[in-house]
Amino acid sequence: MSAEKTPIDGSSSANTLLQLHQLLTSCSKSISGGNFSQSQTSVSKLINFLDSVSDASISELEPGAKENAFKILSGIYEFLCSPSLNQENIDALSFELPKSASKFAGVSPQCLEISDNIIHRFIEKCSPRDMLPILCEALDSPNKTVQAATYVCPLISGLSDVFISLQRRHFEQIKVAVPVVVKVVKAISTESDYEDTELEALFERIVVNALSIQTVCRKLEDGENEKLRALLGLYVLQILALVSVSRNYLHFALRLASILPYSGISGLGLITGYSVDTMSHIVIGEDEEDCSSFSSHIYLGASLSVVWAQKHDEFAQAAKFDFGAIKTELQNNPTKRWQAVAMLKHVFASIDLPWEFKRYTVDFLLYITSGDISNKLGHNDCSLYMTSLFSSLQALTMIIIYASDTVLRKNAFEALKRVLGDIPNSQRFDILKALIKNSDSSSMVAILLDLVRGEMHRERILRTSLQKNEALEADSKTCQSTLFWSTSILELVESVLRPDTGGPPILPDNSDAVLSALNLYRFVLMTEAAGKA
Repeated sequence: MSAEKTPIDGSSSANTLLQLHQLLTSCSKSISGGNFSQSQTSVSKLINFLDSVSDASISELEPGAKENAFKILSGIYEFLCSPSLNQENIDALSFELPKSASKFAGVSPQCLEISDNIIHRFIEKCSPRDMLPILCEALDSPNKTVQAATYVCPLISGLSDVFISLQRRHFEQIKVAVPVVVKVVKAISTESDYEDTELEALFERIVVNALSIQTVCRKLEDGENEKLRALLGLYVLQILALVSVSRNYLHFALRLASILPYSGISGLGLITGYSVDTMSHIVIGEDEEDCSSFSSHIYLGASLSVVWAQKHDEFAQAAKFDFGAIKTELQNNPTKRWQAVAMLKHVFASIDLPWEFKRYTVDFLLYITSGDISNKLGHNDCSLYMTSLFSSLQALTMIIIYASDTVLRKNAFEALKRVLGDIPNSQRFDILKALIKNSDSSSMVAILLDLVRGEMHRERILRTSLQKNEALEADSKTCQSTLFWSTSILELVESVLRPDTGGPPILPDNSDAVLSALNLYRFVLMTEAAGKA
């Protein structure tokens, strides 16, 4: 059973320092004496004492609490630097003191500096291989009474030192730490109660952490170097996503962009997902358990890297992206364009990203779908990408519904129509049908039904042209393969007028969808009656 938290004496700073000295002496004697049970109790009392000091300092419950905290922390550091302290004592204290010292980081800049020094001292005196899991465990369990953004800073810097100090099995050990860091930073960056200065300090240390991995890569042979470079690439993409979600920090994004070429990443490979899949295969292989430990922010970061390049030329230069060539390739290659659209769903569907990123992403999508791309489809089949294309289009409908910016809604709708037009006729109806059946918005269902009617009108015009011009006969098979003029249309209308939930649709909540379905049914009847279908 752990000892109860020891309260601060509260009378004076001298009494508190005396209490610290007594606790440190007790720890040293019990550890050196080999009494395991007594040493555990002594260390527990010391940690509880330190926690009470840090809690009081952060909450400022007592006058002079911050100054007292600095003196206590300085006393710990002096104790660890004492020439008379043996290795056995340092090893025993290394399990708990890094975490406890990090809790002081939010008290003041001076305490943050001493916290850094304490952790660095442990890394100097202990095995880096032993310190890595200790720091990871401390990262993964922040105290609720402290500001997490400042608490993790000394620990992340400590990991940077550990990475560089590792002597062997670099990839395996760094691979354990990276998901822990990403998880913690993700939790912090999505909260809104941190000041810019706190987040900037955090991301500064994260970037340095990534650069420390790059430093290690340069020292390794080809085999392990390839694995670690791939891991670095995945790490940078996740941090880029978190930087984008947090405060849209350009200066951090540029530093991360400069690391991407070192990992063998190309802009086209990122926007099509090829580079991500390649790196993931190198790092994770077939291990499903490993796969689950890596964040979905990898794909978001990959998509955002191209959006950053769209926003800022200096990002494209730092990442060594030939952005013009990327756009041209996507315009001319339907398969790569479908892959890009599938990747962009991660941006469209993110609820944390600022709308600015979605606006630039829509602009990028409009660019790569500009021109007469339908004539470049040829006989390409997008069956492999149907699920991903559906997800992207569904995310686009959310922008059309919820964006407050009129221009963004208009552009998103235009992008939706272009992507639908980029899908072969034989599969376009299935996509539209799925979008209609999976939409909870009556207005969106109405818009999609109007698009279906437009497709039917287009097909009717094409059939009429075919009858008049035998030169177009070769294209008739494509026209006949569509499902727009078939009983499937009636089933689609029925799904709106008689929903699966039973009974008629609820009005007026679904009035837009019902009116559009009736208009579509009327269009079908009138066209049939005129003998034009």
